[in-house]
Amino acid sequence: MATTPTQIRIDADIKRKATELFANLGLDMSSAVNLFLHQCVLRGGLPFAVEVPQYSDKTLRAMAEAKKISRDSDVKGYDSMEELKAALED
Repeated sequence: MATTPTQIRIDADIKRKATELFANLGLDMSSAVNLFLHQCVLRGGLPFAVEVPQYSDKTLRAMAEAKKISRDSDVKGYDSMEELKAALED
């Protein structure tokens, strides 16, 4: 199988995260892109749905609150379910 060099532009952060993910799967970037392209050809389109999620306002507010909490160093965290249960019972 002959190969041809291909050049693409990728967001630096996405490339770093994808490279790490692929390494954990035993793949390099080139192999992962080849897998993706083969799946596109086999399926006659993208191998996954491309859509804009339609979240309710309640869900969006909950996600924003969770994000805020996750960044607040004053919020106590728990390392186990038992630790959380003990704190709730106090």
